[in-house]
Amino acid sequence: MRIVAEHTLINSGRYSGSASWRRVRRSLYTAIRRVEWPPGSGSFTIYPESGKKRGEGNGVKPIKNGLMLELRTQGWATEARAKNKAGKKLGEYDAVLETNAGPVVLEWETGNISSSHRSMNKMTMNLMHGLIAAGVLVIPSRNMYKFLTDRIGNIQELEPYFDLWRSVPCGSGILEVAVIEHDAESFDVPRIPKGTDGRATI
Repeated sequence: MRIVAEHTLINSGRYSGSASWRRVRRSLYTAIRRVEWPPGSGSFTIYPESGKKRGEGNGVKPIKNGLMLELRTQGWATEARAKNKAGKKLGEYDAVLETNAGPVVLEWETGNISSSHRSMNKMTMNLMHGLIAAGVLVIPSRNMYKFLTDRIGNIQELEPYFDLWRSVPCGSGILEVAVIEHDAESFDVPRIPKGTDGRATI
């Protein structure tokens, strides 16, 4: 899988310039790039069919599951609730890595654009209050979006709100958006299953 854009919306404080964050970020982005379809192929090839009609296009959850498996090997907790040092619950995230600077959290977009906004707002609020060290949202490019479940969150619809999140006061923390896209298109690969159909695929 390719990462075609990396947007840093908040970048402040000591942790953002630390070797620890550079190491965490590098391993996370490497794990994202390792996501593949079909499984075991070594690259990400998508079945190029519009997802606007029922039963057509590609799902998202099976490829998210591939990343979650990789992150667990790196020590991340998946489908986990983040907590600060005082034990305050900060909401549930797709993946959470505990660091000395606080939790680093990740959301992989599998819902609609409203879900994308909720994810960004949740991470931004926790950053504003100094409760997490960093938050990353992974979201498809417009070119990839057209082959996925209709109305899933995508960068084209989210980007107009970047200035709002950039304006949030934050003494220390990082907020990033990673935009993903397939490596190739082919009708010779299977569709990515939708819903729960592909849970056991990866």
